[in-house]
Amino acid sequence: EGKMAARLSGGENRLVSLPLSRIRVIMKSSPEVSSINQDALFLTAKATELFVQYLATYSYKHGRGKEKNALTYSDLSHTAEECETFQFLADILPKKILASKYLKMLQKEKQDGELGEDDEDEEDEDEDET
Repeated sequence: EGKMAARLSGGENRLVSLPLSRIRVIMKSSPEVSSINQDALFLTAKATELFVQYLATYSYKHGRGKEKNALTYSDLSHTAEECETFQFLADILPKKILASKYLKMLQKEKQDGELGEDDEDEEDEDEDET
């Protein structure tokens, strides 16, 4: 514990790029967490940093952004959708769609829902007859 905690003192905490105070706030937001060891805080920050680097690198290499020498949001969302390792991020990195297309999807879901409810009523009536 001593060596790592010593690294965190003073200006040397630049071993991680993410702000430790923010990481601490996020960790403390969990009801199961009562206190946070400095080493755990540092390791969580470093692991998060490495994960973000891996996600960005993977998305860049497998996306279309490299054609423009840039990492794009669509590269990240495509990775979240297509790569099993990152599928847990699909809700956080959804594919961008136009608002008009989204409204059409909502309308279709509403219509399908209404049709589905009618179908259920018909099934209930059939069961009553038997």
